[in-house]
Amino acid sequence: MDEIEAEAERLHSALGKLGWSKSACEAYAPLTLEIIRLKKEKNAAILAHSYQTPDIIFGVADFTGDSYGLSVQASRSNADVLVFSGVKFMAETAKILNPKKRVFIPSLEAGCSLADDISAEDVRALRRMHPGAPVVCYVNTSAEVKAESDVCCTSSNAEKIISSFPQDEIIFIPDGFMAQNLAIKTGKRIIGWKARCVVHQSVDKKKVMAIKRHFPGIKVLAHSECPPEVAQEADLVGGTTDMEKFVLSSPHSRFLLLTECGLSDRLRAKAEGKEFVGLCSLCPYMKKNSLAAILRILQNLPKENEIILPEPVAAKAKRALDRMFELS
Repeated sequence: MDEIEAEAERLHSALGKLGWSKSACEAYAPLTLEIIRLKKEKNAAILAHSYQTPDIIFGVADFTGDSYGLSVQASRSNADVLVFSGVKFMAETAKILNPKKRVFIPSLEAGCSLADDISAEDVRALRRMHPGAPVVCYVNTSAEVKAESDVCCTSSNAEKIISSFPQDEIIFIPDGFMAQNLAIKTGKRIIGWKARCVVHQSVDKKKVMAIKRHFPGIKVLAHSECPPEVAQEADLVGGTTDMEKFVLSSPHSRFLLLTECGLSDRLRAKAEGKEFVGLCSLCPYMKKNSLAAILRILQNLPKENEIILPEPVAAKAKRALDRMFELS
């Protein structure tokens, strides 16, 4: 068996579960082999968010998962170069937590509707309007916004962090729906922002209810960025890691994942015997990354794709991330 055939077999062992043909895996094999070779040559690691395409997740990723967990995993690796196949704020977080490593993002177009909708000046204005209210920022924010916040949070620990504050009034940015969901859970007066996730904002409660009627007993897992009326119909509300843990530990066999399609693709390959019903949406930003873009990064380490943060901003943003550990 030659090298390309062996690589095609490796790819097909995972991608075949998602309907990929052996010939498609053979076509991708030279590309994944070259990326794997360059990773060793450059002492690089590839971090792939759960919303990335299966060829990236199963073909070349060293770490997969949610944004913050990936950055923590990266800090434990001995790689000199990190290629973050996700969106820009994730790569920034990886740089904040790994200041001595070079961090690259494959596509400069991989933004985020949440992170792009709020600025550091917006945070300062909120503070002026609500003096004394702590600012809790979701990890889906830029380094500059994190630097203006008191503490960062993830979808998994946001409720715990907000509840830890003695104040009844909390500023939570930037996801407006997530702020409403947290207000219901914590009983606090949450001062939210107007941003919406392009993937989760349009989840339709009527469609969710129709699927629940059609599949009695189905477990509904909703991302906390979904509208409150959708979240109230779910068996679990949380982030992608929460959803993955639920599926893998659950005795149930049928699930509706109200999030980006990449997660159900990943779990279809990982959790054999479990069925995932539709309704997922594609993130146009996440899908800007590709194997070809990752290969270009590893070949050239282009400066324009490298994450460079001003030291004062990185230091203040890290304090917000460190406080998250303390409170959660």
